[in-house]
Amino acid sequence: MKTALITGLAGMDGSHLADLLLEKDYRVVGMIRRNATRNLGNAAHLEERVEILEGDVTDFASVMSIIQITRPDEIYNLAAMSHVHTSFSQPIATFAIDTIGVVNILESVRMLGTTTKIFQASTSELWGDSPPPQTEETVMRPRSPYAIAKLAAHWMVRLYREAYGMWCAAGITHNHESERRGPLFVTRKISMGVARCLVDPNHKIHIGNLTAQRDWGYAPDYVRGFWMMLQHDQPTDFLFGTNEMHTVQEFIEEAFDYARAGNWRERVVVDQNLRRPAEVDALQGDYTKAREILGWEPQVKFKELVRRMVDHDIALVRGGSATATWR
Repeated sequence: MKTALITGLAGMDGSHLADLLLEKDYRVVGMIRRNATRNLGNAAHLEERVEILEGDVTDFASVMSIIQITRPDEIYNLAAMSHVHTSFSQPIATFAIDTIGVVNILESVRMLGTTTKIFQASTSELWGDSPPPQTEETVMRPRSPYAIAKLAAHWMVRLYREAYGMWCAAGITHNHESERRGPLFVTRKISMGVARCLVDPNHKIHIGNLTAQRDWGYAPDYVRGFWMMLQHDQPTDFLFGTNEMHTVQEFIEEAFDYARAGNWRERVVVDQNLRRPAEVDALQGDYTKAREILGWEPQVKFKELVRRMVDHDIALVRGGSATATWR
């Protein structure tokens, strides 16, 4: 039985990855931040099925101790301050979590001399204003504290791979969502907002930028790619996307049309306070390398993603099961 350590277990990706690894008969150890309430977030359903350890990726002693105790075959570093807009107001915390945290993991594995494979979650925000479509070879031009912190982490992974011969690699993920996405992210803000519009005639959805274009995929597809990366013979970086691009407005239109929620223009407020100081206009991931080498393909595309999120949130708002059929 392989052992996998997942940092950021309580997040969207962490919980989906744990579900996948349990299906594959892994021993799963999840690392969560210390908190008084032991809030497991998206991983609440996993409490009896995984080992949960409290730790802090920014604390080297904490990271070293957990790796030494658990001796994982694979580490998936999914812990991050991942909200781009927030990173502008919290750049120091963002850098500490998203960069120093990665270095702590790399150094711990190097010093312990284990053969642990390390996956680092990189981001399509690395591309910044480089024109789409992007590939693994696209010039990285980050435009936020979050993206810059992730770029530093991305290059540290490459350095440790080349300098020390360690098995570590980064998955560059384009935007991916699911029913477990946090409520402050634009996609969940839309799906939850549409659900609330159906029951509250006065509800408004505040959006910062309608014209931003993104490549949206489904998180369970992407964590499957993470696992496939670590089963590959050689450590190398891969991009995960759908090679499709849609605007925020298209996401809104699809959600409103599917839910029969009326005219979206009467419910959406463009709020300039929600715009980033430096915008990233267009991201589109060409996943040819992942397809040709790993055999990875995204199974859920844009319209189905939107509809799954809307279904979930309508059921949630109406007080039923989150998987209930409402139509």
